[in-house]
Amino acid sequence: MALDSAQDAAVPGSGFLFVGRGPELRMLEGALRRRPAVVTVEGEAGIGKSRLLREIAAVESAQGGRVLTATCHPLRDPFPFGPVLDALRSAGEWLPPSDELNPLTGELLPLLPELAGRLPLPRSSAADARTERFWLMQAVRSLLDAVGPVVLVVEDLQWTDDATAELLLLLARDPPAQLALVLTYRREDIPRGTPVLGSVYRRPPSVNGAEIHLKPLSEGELQEMAAAALGPRATPRLTHLLFERSAGVPLVAEEDLITLFERGQSGSSAVAGDHEVDDVAGLERSALPRGLREAVSERVAGLSHNGVAVVQSAAVLAVPATEALLADVADLTPVEGTEGLMEALRAAVLWESAPDRYGFRHALAQQVVYRGIVGPRRLQLHQQAFKALWAQQIPPLVQIAHHTAALGDRQAWLQQAHAAAKQAVALGDEGTAAGILREMLAEPSLESSLRSQAALALSRIAVHRVDYAATVEALRQIVADPQLHTATRGEIRMNLGLLMFNQDSDTAGLREVERAIPELEQRPELAARAMAALAMREGDEPITEDLTWLERAEQTLAQFPNEAVRAAVHASRLSLEAYLGDPKVWERLDELPREAEDPEIVRQTARALYNGAEGALLLGHDARAATLLEESGRLAQRAGSPILDCYSRSTRLVCDWLAGTWASLEDDYAMLRAEFPDMLFVETQRALVCGRLAVARGQQAQAREDFAAVTQAWGKHGGVLMCVTMTGIAQARLAEGNAEAARAVVSPALEIIRRKGAWGWAILLVPTAVEAAVACGDRTGASELIAQLEQGLEGRDAPAAVAELHLSRGLLEQESDPDSAHAHFDHARQLYQAIGRPYDAARAAERAASARTTSAPREAGRQLLETAETYARLGASSDAARCQKRLRALGLARPSPRGRRDPGDPLSPREREVAQLLARGASNKEIAQALFLSQRTVEHHVARTLAKLGVSSREAVEDALNRNKTR
Repeated sequence: MALDSAQDAAVPGSGFLFVGRGPELRMLEGALRRRPAVVTVEGEAGIGKSRLLREIAAVESAQGGRVLTATCHPLRDPFPFGPVLDALRSAGEWLPPSDELNPLTGELLPLLPELAGRLPLPRSSAADARTERFWLMQAVRSLLDAVGPVVLVVEDLQWTDDATAELLLLLARDPPAQLALVLTYRREDIPRGTPVLGSVYRRPPSVNGAEIHLKPLSEGELQEMAAAALGPRATPRLTHLLFERSAGVPLVAEEDLITLFERGQSGSSAVAGDHEVDDVAGLERSALPRGLREAVSERVAGLSHNGVAVVQSAAVLAVPATEALLADVADLTPVEGTEGLMEALRAAVLWESAPDRYGFRHALAQQVVYRGIVGPRRLQLHQQAFKALWAQQIPPLVQIAHHTAALGDRQAWLQQAHAAAKQAVALGDEGTAAGILREMLAEPSLESSLRSQAALALSRIAVHRVDYAATVEALRQIVADPQLHTATRGEIRMNLGLLMFNQDSDTAGLREVERAIPELEQRPELAARAMAALAMREGDEPITEDLTWLERAEQTLAQFPNEAVRAAVHASRLSLEAYLGDPKVWERLDELPREAEDPEIVRQTARALYNGAEGALLLGHDARAATLLEESGRLAQRAGSPILDCYSRSTRLVCDWLAGTWASLEDDYAMLRAEFPDMLFVETQRALVCGRLAVARGQQAQAREDFAAVTQAWGKHGGVLMCVTMTGIAQARLAEGNAEAARAVVSPALEIIRRKGAWGWAILLVPTAVEAAVACGDRTGASELIAQLEQGLEGRDAPAAVAELHLSRGLLEQESDPDSAHAHFDHARQLYQAIGRPYDAARAAERAASARTTSAPREAGRQLLETAETYARLGASSDAARCQKRLRALGLARPSPRGRRDPGDPLSPREREVAQLLARGASNKEIAQALFLSQRTVEHHVARTLAKLGVSSREAVEDALNRNKTR
């Protein structure tokens, strides 16, 4: 509704015409019609996100819909899910009787006393904050499900806390059937590379929604808004000036319009022809380009003493506050506080963001008022805020620490910050705690005992978190302090080492762990934890040394039992058994506790399950690995271990590669890397998987780039598991016909395997080494390597390694005894099929067919054609083309396995292969090598493909494929 009367002007700014957002409003309405739905609204400060949501809320309410609104704030307290719980306080009238609710919703009653009588009684409290947080998340979801059709709006996600972000991510990934979740945020206020929900989110196929990006208004749209507010005074000249000052940002333009409207109400503008001169001159005199400072300051200056006091109180508090708190900080009586607040509301300086919560409509306005408060008065208000907040039933320690810092007392701030960090940890908000602790440790005047406490707390948090660089630097400085108590240094050093190794795969971290053991002499349970970690080294030390560390840990625990450390040591024992292929380990993993009062025990179960999954994958128990990874990831989330969650999700993508599910691998890894940018483990696995994917597609340049990243990591960190990654590099060299280079790549990796004595861990390493040795004429060396593999597998449950053993024998015998080689290759094919690795099975089948081309050419041709079809289905276009080339060379050419042209597809199957390689940046030479074609033929295909797609450059092919919705 336009602001067109004196009565409307009682609260200026509340009735500006809604302009320029028609398409966005229709998009939002359409998304909310089909639920569940998740909608994100992104835009800069003041761009109109809140106004858009007020409009949709009005539409929903007019149709009898239910809307709950929550707002995140920059100065947050570690109150679990505070913004969402604030929204739920008004949901009582929509709830069914309490006996019809999920009993879990009773967990919310202590946090939502307004819903007493509406919720079941809570059960006994959880034993720790992480478990409590998990229960609360499920309770919130159940409560929203019980509310029925509802729109939950959460604004300003850039200021959300970790717990709320985790809850919102849960709701977005698995929303109740009738929920519409609408989230707003400002991209510029989120650290670069950080997902807005703390984790990269991709809307599930079953969830409707939209992504809305708000842009500035045009000059014409501002003219429409100004005309509705000012009538004839909104001349083109004035509108142009408004547009220049606001750059199309609605909030800034509204501030100027409010000022102009109020001048008109007071008679300060002339009538008839003079009003334009007065209006334009008035705005031009404002020094601030966008008019915000002058507009806000002018309205504050027009308030009475009580009004100014309340507004300044709100500016100092910085977050929406109750009427009583505002009056208390302003040092006003309740009556004076009410008068001042009403005046500030009528002048549109403050607004009611939630029931009995008052603050500024925009953070920029709060900053204008705060900076305008003279120094002595600002300090006085901070002192009064400090006292008032301490007097609350549950003091908000983060806010108290903020006011302490503003008073300039650094020592007092350090004490308050430490208390705030402890409160955050107790409430499960470790992200807030970590930030406070790092800020404390950066303070040079922090006294030694408090520094030790802060460092120890940060190290305990950091072991399970992924904010790597800043934390490692802070902990390194701490352990170098000679005044640090020895046992404290030992625990911090151990946690530092675990963080370095687990997150960055840095073997220097294990040296820190080993150095911590003598420092932990007075803490034998922690020394045992360090020994158990050393048992999991991935270096080239013999496996007997790892077992020795494990035995030392178990002996130490026998004298000083500790359940959490016992769980860690037991997890390391099971992990080693899984890596070594002990057939009995799987039932021992099944016996591990999934529920425990101590979250550390659950976390160690998750670690054992993850390591067991990794071992299963190395050994060839892929289905078991996938199940273990799913469970380890779920337990890691419950136990608050994002590192383990990251490991589990990354390794599930390796499962997808081995299972032939390749369609979204690159996108999935890109999302995971964006979520965990500091995790070297993810980048190494991505390079391994995507490098092998590039080889299968014939993208040799891309494969070299990916494998170069693996080589760099392997050279820096070493380790048995890194040997696996070298296989892909060697295979690429073999594909290029460079057997000597391939042999040079695998030789050092084989030496590590020999020293370690872990032959079951070397996925495809031995067959690749055998192929390279045979190609170099060293059949004796190849035969010795096969014998070493066979001996190393005795008593081990390693079907993948057995398949590789047959593959290696076939490679050794393919020239001297083709029939025997065929039998070995076919046996390997059957084993790979049973494991669930179609690509490896196809490679073995291709070799089996090649071994029969002389003795049984027709049978070989049939098998080659079937293998080509398998390659084509997987997306291994280069492998499929190689099979076709062999068929042509044998005079057994068959119809292409690429199939017939899709009637709705402008491209032929061959052109589609060319287009897909073009979209991935392949040159004509690379396309020719990948598809076994001449460069002239490729040039012809490229020209036809570009013409059919309607593009003139290679760079535009990917967009054209997406536009045409090609397969």
